Amino acid sequence: MSFLSRVSFALPSNLSLDNLRAESSSIRNRLSNVKGVREFFAFNRLSRPEGWGDAQARIAFNLSYFSSNYLMILVMLSLYSLLTNPLLLFVLFLGFGGFMTISALGGQDLVTPFGTITSQSLYIGLGVIVVPLFIIASPLATLFWLIGAAGVTILGHAALLEKPLESEFADQV
Repeated sequence: MSFLSRVSFALPSNLSLDNLRAESSSIRNRLSNVKGVREFFAFNRLSRPEGWGDAQARIAFNLSYFSSNYLMILVMLSLYSLLTNPLLLFVLFLGFGGFMTISALGGQDLVTPFGTITSQSLYIGLGVIVVPLFIIASPLATLFWLIGAAGVTILGHAALLEKPLESEFADQV
């Protein structure tokens, strides 16, 4: 069996139809909870909180109420941060693709015209290439930017948006 056929058979074995159905139903459920644009950007409900207690109450309510919307914002900011850092994106693809390709060998040695290379040597070689590139790609700066941008965006929206009137009456009953 050739190397390419082993790779093509190794990848689909990780993906089962039941797993895909379960994941797609989970994603559909999460997407069904996304609030509309008019409700999410209700400018008539934007106001400055009266104090820290009011801000905390708004944040607690809005984080649970708009959790799917905030998750979409986090995903979009993550994609933006990866697309604006192409070296990090390349290193992630290289590491993931290399790992999947080496694991597709199933522990067998890779036979090339230049000689035989063990799986352990392939993993070490992949690590020697990927780890320095990963450090150069500044993943911590990207992570801290993502935390800051998501925190300011999500917590700012949650603190400034008042609770809907329906929730005010539900708290009193």
